[in-house]
Amino acid sequence: MFDAVPRPDYNAGRVDLSQIAGLSGRAYLQELMDGNLPAPSMGLTMNAWLHRLDEGEAEFRGEPGAGHLNPLGLVHGGWAMSLLDSALGCAVHTTCAPGEGFVSMDTSVKFIRPLLPDMGQLRCIATVQSRGRTIANVSGQIEDQKGKLLALGTSTCFIQKLPG
Repeated sequence: MFDAVPRPDYNAGRVDLSQIAGLSGRAYLQELMDGNLPAPSMGLTMNAWLHRLDEGEAEFRGEPGAGHLNPLGLVHGGWAMSLLDSALGCAVHTTCAPGEGFVSMDTSVKFIRPLLPDMGQLRCIATVQSRGRTIANVSGQIEDQKGKLLALGTSTCFIQKLPG
């Protein structure tokens, strides 16, 4: 169970890779959370944000609404998949050294319950399960404020040097 928090007011945009070249993945994400670097614009589209970080762990919060519906009036599965993808990737990014980044090799999502537009704030917590030199495996879940499980996700990521 968790309490809802207000969405942070942040500047969305594209980060210049030269600004983050000397930062570890965790340090970069902390700078983003602190508002010192622009947050990804996808967060505005999704009404979702990075809420908490730890080594190998990331928590996102999000509030799906009327702009995220499928033809049946449920929150589109792509919203849940994107929230999971964001949390899974950021959890892996917290393990990256300066000059390292990652790409997702695959992602799998299991929908447990439908997401409804009036569910309020949801959270997604992702945790790195294993991290080698070039491969990381991560899992995560989306839950509502009562702790009810809504979706599960896993991903395998390829760790690589950032360009430049």
